[in-house]
Amino acid sequence: MTTANHRTAEHPIAPLFLERWSPRAFVEQALTKTELMTILEAGAWAPSSYNSQPWRFLFAIRDTPSWPKFLGLLIEFNQSWAKRAGALVVIVSSETMRPPGSDKDVPAYSHSFDAGAAWAQIALQASLLGFQAHGMVGFDIPRATVELNVPAGFRVEAAVAIGKPGDKSILPEGLAAREAPSPRKKLAESALEGGFPAA
Repeated sequence: MTTANHRTAEHPIAPLFLERWSPRAFVEQALTKTELMTILEAGAWAPSSYNSQPWRFLFAIRDTPSWPKFLGLLIEFNQSWAKRAGALVVIVSSETMRPPGSDKDVPAYSHSFDAGAAWAQIALQASLLGFQAHGMVGFDIPRATVELNVPAGFRVEAAVAIGKPGDKSILPEGLAAREAPSPRKKLAESALEGGFPAA
């Protein structure tokens, strides 16, 4: 077992997996470009089918000209807390890839899976640097596609707020009560030897 961040894993894993979580209370402080590029660099080293690297990381750092556009894409609830984050990222993935030795693109079955691997590495790298990352799908995806000039053949996957964790007292009472690292289901619910049980 491993215990960290008021959470306990059933099996001995590295504490960094427990130290990563998704807060909503952030210190109102912009990430530097170097800090954000370090976090996104970790995402770029994720594994992907045929090393196709389908992800694209569209971003805005707070207090820059792009910030209002990215913040404005979020639903009102997410704007209410993400406005304090240091950066916002929209992760997009290519629905096609070009296998080695081929002269044409083919559908990329695992593009979303691969982009998810990149997101996981972004979240872990943020945590290692003393930041946290909160992923969300509560944003206007059709508008994001248009306003961020996402080309045809790419899928908008998720938005991510990144920042220094702040005190939960800055949140409304209902959110402050929920501002804690969440537990996980027992591993037996998701790790199924031999497949799903027969119906």
